[in-house]
Amino acid sequence: MTEMDNTSFDDIRSYRDDEIPAAMRRTVANSTFPIMALYVYPDLSQKEAERLFLSFKNINDFQTQFTAKAIDQFISRSIDYFSVSGIEKLRPDKSYLFVSNHRDIVLDACLLSYYLHEKGFDTPEITFGANLMVNPFIIDIGKSNKMFKVERPGANMREFYTQSEHLSAYIRNDITVRHQSVWIAQRNGRTKDGNDHTDQGIITMFGMSGTGDKVASASELNIVPISISYEWESCDILKVLELVVSRNEKYVKKPGEDLNSILTGIRQHKGRVNISICDPLTAESLMPLSNLTRNEFNKRLAAMIDSRILESYQLYPNNYIAHDLRFGQDRFSNQYTTEQKNAFISHMSSLKQYDAYPLEELEDIFLGIYSNPIDNIESQKKGN
Repeated sequence: MTEMDNTSFDDIRSYRDDEIPAAMRRTVANSTFPIMALYVYPDLSQKEAERLFLSFKNINDFQTQFTAKAIDQFISRSIDYFSVSGIEKLRPDKSYLFVSNHRDIVLDACLLSYYLHEKGFDTPEITFGANLMVNPFIIDIGKSNKMFKVERPGANMREFYTQSEHLSAYIRNDITVRHQSVWIAQRNGRTKDGNDHTDQGIITMFGMSGTGDKVASASELNIVPISISYEWESCDILKVLELVVSRNEKYVKKPGEDLNSILTGIRQHKGRVNISICDPLTAESLMPLSNLTRNEFNKRLAAMIDSRILESYQLYPNNYIAHDLRFGQDRFSNQYTTEQKNAFISHMSSLKQYDAYPLEELEDIFLGIYSNPIDNIESQKKGN
């Protein structure tokens, strides 16, 4: 790993190699460590796990001996089949800006990082929302895993603009100077309703640090869209409850809610999970947009990312079941079995316990999470 050449990004950057030993000492001393160690290293005693952590001298040690082991456990305990396509589109000697749809707080990025590591690629740095940095333990684990802080929009837009410029410079420095790949979600926060759309503001942020023309500025980031899909949507019930409240009032997260979503996403059965590495956005593919205004260029670039993500999105029986149920049809009945449909309905029936809300409304939101990708894919094919 190439070290930072200055302190310009100390407020947001991930840890350096020389900061790992101290972070491991803090981690081992934290009261949460025994619980985490038991999950990741079920065959080790607590003392053995502590000694292992204290032996980590750099980020590679941490990612190889902890992160990879943790993902192994996530996969074996909650994923039936994990697949990735498109690795042939990447070169190990090149750095990329991976722009991904976002369904799970932790797993989206970590699963891609895990796969890249397995294939001999350097792992990317990962955006880490400031709202998730809730305690020193999570900060140490996150920053040791090459995560860096990203601020969410607040009431002070002038301050957020300055933060966005800073973030843009950090990402461009990572890719063009440090030759370090980066993972970022296509929007602030996870997709809750099944509609994966790139926030144009993210594209605007990318360009804030560019020094050349629009095409050169964007193409030197080597943007690669990433499409991830889960057979069983991560935190689907929790997403329904958030969306039903949001229909009538501004949703305010409860203390510890993000951490609960992280843990639920890790533990919940996800069935099959697929990651598709989409075609990179090259200078050649962006050149037709060169004469557009900056705003229109950003809009079209976001649309290109959306198009690649939707083209590569993996649909599962649950998507087809939800669509038929939502619209009272059997249009996709050849895409699933009766057993699969019954299992889906059984899972949806857990919504009955939330009787503060109309069941019909809860079910419609739930079905939309799974069926909206079909509508979006079909709409794109029609050119809408």
